Amino acid sequence: MGRRADGFHELRSLVAFAGVGDTVELTPQDGLDLRIEGPFAAALDGGNLVMDAAEVARAQLPSLTLGRFRLVKTLPVAAGIGGGSADAAAALRLIARANEGKLTEAAAVALAPRLGSDVAVCLSSAPALITGRGEIVTSVRGFPTCGVVLANPGVELSTADAMARLTPRRSRGLPAMPRLSDFAGEFDKLMDYAGQRRNDLEPVAARLAPEVGKALAALRRLDGARLVRLSGSGATCFAVFATPRAALRAATVLAQDQPDWWITASMLGDPKAQ
Repeated sequence: MGRRADGFHELRSLVAFAGVGDTVELTPQDGLDLRIEGPFAAALDGGNLVMDAAEVARAQLPSLTLGRFRLVKTLPVAAGIGGGSADAAAALRLIARANEGKLTEAAAVALAPRLGSDVAVCLSSAPALITGRGEIVTSVRGFPTCGVVLANPGVELSTADAMARLTPRRSRGLPAMPRLSDFAGEFDKLMDYAGQRRNDLEPVAARLAPEVGKALAALRRLDGARLVRLSGSGATCFAVFATPRAALRAATVLAQDQPDWWITASMLGDPKAQ
């Protein structure tokens, strides 16, 4: 991550999607409503990106049919794993489906930056490299199927707070991104690429929440963990494994050691290639 001459932080992130997430449903009807349930429903006591997505879409196209949304919140809130952004993207897709031909894919992509820096990549839900403010999405080919363990030590971290404390070197010309070639389905190629890069927000998050350092250390001790990083601005951390089965075994061990953490194992990969 760098800071451009105009002052904003430029994202440079490799994004992949796990097979775990919230559920968003829409019953098309007059009006607009949202019902939230699930283990993390109570944590959503303020604004919600599902409603924000609906309002932004309606402001652009007043004739849209909206209706009643149902959000089952199974991902922790303010956790750095893009749960809210994925919910917003799902809402836009559902609105498009309920209004055939009115909200096009291009229109949804144009609305995404108004909702968050990673909503655009969540619209496709496929491995990609995001740059700029997140609005520049470049597809990644050949992302290998592998396993991941996600671990949240039970703290919330504000992305705005983390970004405010990030002080990368300001420069008038950021170096070009290294070319991201086709991974050709090879796990070792992915590990080689990702292993040479870091999350600039990791030390910031660890200062804001010391539990982050504990989670990273616990993940590094897991048998078979090939890559351990903070996810986004945290506080969720992740470890990548060669196979989903290895990730499941590791998650079971970690859950025994840390029963109060939110821990899950899942698969990473390109859903379009499955």
